[in-house]
Amino acid sequence: MQQRMLGQGLRVSAIGLGCMSMSGVYGASDDDEAIATIHRAIDLGCNFLDTAESYGPWTNEELVGRAMKGRRDQVVLATKFGFRFEDGKRSGMDSRPAHIREVVDASLQRLQTDRIELLYQHRPDPAVPVEDVAGTVKDLIEEGKVLHFGLSEADAETIRLAHAVQPVSALESEYSLWERGPEKTILPLTEELGIGFVPFSPLGRGFLTGQARRAEDYPKDDARSWGVPKLSGQNFDINMRVVDVVRATAARHGVTLAQIALAWLLQRGRGVVPIPGTKHRSRVEENIAAAAVQLTAEDITLLDDATREGAIAGDRYTAHFMPAAAKT
Repeated sequence: MQQRMLGQGLRVSAIGLGCMSMSGVYGASDDDEAIATIHRAIDLGCNFLDTAESYGPWTNEELVGRAMKGRRDQVVLATKFGFRFEDGKRSGMDSRPAHIREVVDASLQRLQTDRIELLYQHRPDPAVPVEDVAGTVKDLIEEGKVLHFGLSEADAETIRLAHAVQPVSALESEYSLWERGPEKTILPLTEELGIGFVPFSPLGRGFLTGQARRAEDYPKDDARSWGVPKLSGQNFDINMRVVDVVRATAARHGVTLAQIALAWLLQRGRGVVPIPGTKHRSRVEENIAAAAVQLTAEDITLLDDATREGAIAGDRYTAHFMPAAAKT
């Protein structure tokens, strides 16, 4: 598979694998199939795995750790810190330096490894100056426990302040055909500073595959049933117009809708590395094949016009999640 450079010398596959859905976020999952999916991704040249202590919480890191046994040197591993937990549930933010160190040591144990290639602050913590966060990660890099520093959903000021203390290798934020907010200020900034950009939810939580259902039709244990306003009511109908354009583009190329959505992201810049999430081998094969799809200038124009500002209906998150989502 093609490889790309994230920021400060971190070379990864052009498409990564988001592992969050392997821990029950979008309904039940099977650990054996999840591990087989990770192995298949590695076999196909996808070496960039994305997890976090909050996925589960903790169980996703443990699963990834089991999957990496005997294959650790084939993997570029990303995980995240930044939350506090009580009774197994997230109860607030916590990026205090002492807590960062505690999380890293615990993550290393769960992942059964001696280093984390890319350590993200999962969300900015308003109670802790980002300079203190960056300084702590800098110390962890000097100690060899961490190799690169990342931020997730950070705004422009936060990125600049952190980067001045410890160079940021990657910013992970939501970006796709149905969420183009980062294009206004964040993508130009990451290009200016030489920071890689890692889009999460690059398939719009499944919407851009053409197989999504209305929020009301998902089971209650699936976050899409209550956490994604774009899938609710009239918003769903309006947003299906975008899917029609993606479907027509896919038909012209003889590929799937998901592959068109990922190809569009890959052509936004050499430092863009999407991490589509899946828990099935067939889907990881489909997603990785998107790296070979080349869109024409006409394709790009049609897709851009269909997803211009104001064309997508609904917020990114419900009010329950919005406080944790940074400005883009």
